[in-house]
Amino acid sequence: MNSAHAVQTPVSRVPFYLSLLVAFHIAIVIASNYLVQLPISLLGFHSTWGAFSFPFIFLATDLTVRLIGKVEARRVITRAMLPALLVSYIVGVIFHEGRFNGWEALQTFNSFVFRIALASFAAYVLGQLLDIQVFDRIRQKSHAWWMAPAAASVFGQALDTAAFFSIAFWRSADPFMAANWVEIALVDYVIKLAVSLLLFVPAYGVVLAALVRSMRMPTAATAAP
Repeated sequence: MNSAHAVQTPVSRVPFYLSLLVAFHIAIVIASNYLVQLPISLLGFHSTWGAFSFPFIFLATDLTVRLIGKVEARRVITRAMLPALLVSYIVGVIFHEGRFNGWEALQTFNSFVFRIALASFAAYVLGQLLDIQVFDRIRQKSHAWWMAPAAASVFGQALDTAAFFSIAFWRSADPFMAANWVEIALVDYVIKLAVSLLLFVPAYGVVLAALVRSMRMPTAATAAP
């Protein structure tokens, strides 16, 4: 795994990967904004289904920094944040509270859903930028492949979770979320962290190794007699 530090994505493939990552980020933000409206109970604690979907973004971001660089990773965030905000609001209104409300629901401005979309926008930008910074700095100093994604998840998801729940649900119009958002945020963070450290950090290692092998195959084929 240490040998992977010298591998970079071919320049000709960067625009394709950037477009793919932007679309992936937007899709996960939209899905998470919908799923965060659906509360669940785990071992007596309140949480939401969004805790299980959002860590996908951190996996994608860490791989982006590793293979393309933090400048390009920030470019993904810049391109994804406004479309994600707009589409998240539309999807949130149409499927408010987990049910289809029809396209006519868009005729009335929904301040509750907009607040969630805005909170997601702020949390996404802040959390991802911190994740990129922490990941890149630790990656340059540590030879342990798992250290950078693990540390980035700890700090990035903490900021993301705190920003999202405080902006979305502090004194919310939803009585349940207004009363329980701190508990839900803490449980949500624990779940995200557990999912990230137990599932997505190992997945990062597996995907990175696979990508490194695929990038080296053309070179090996060319060098063969």
